[in-house]
Amino acid sequence: MAKRTKKVGIVGKYGTRYGASLRKMVKKIEISQHAKYTCSFCGKTKMKRRAVGIWHCGSCMKTVAGGKTLTSAIRKENE
Repeated sequence: MAKRTKKVGIVGKYGTRYGASLRKMVKKIEISQHAKYTCSFCGKTKMKRRAVGIWHCGSCMKTVAGGKTLTSAIRKENE
C-alpha cells in the first residue's frame, strides 16, 4: 500500500477532499462492499459483490440478487 494510505486505508484515493468525517463513513461502507462473505449455499468464503444488490459465489457459481446488503439478499432468497 502507498505511504499516504497507511492510516486511512481505502479512502486514501480521496486525498484531503470531502472532510474527515465523511471519509470515515465512506471507509466503513467501502470496506464492507469489497469484503468477501460466507456463501449460504456452499459454506465457503467466496461471496463477492458484483453490483448493487447482486452477490456472486465464485465456488458454487450461485448468484443472489435483490438486497442492498448480503444478509437481506440471502434472507429474501430463503423465503
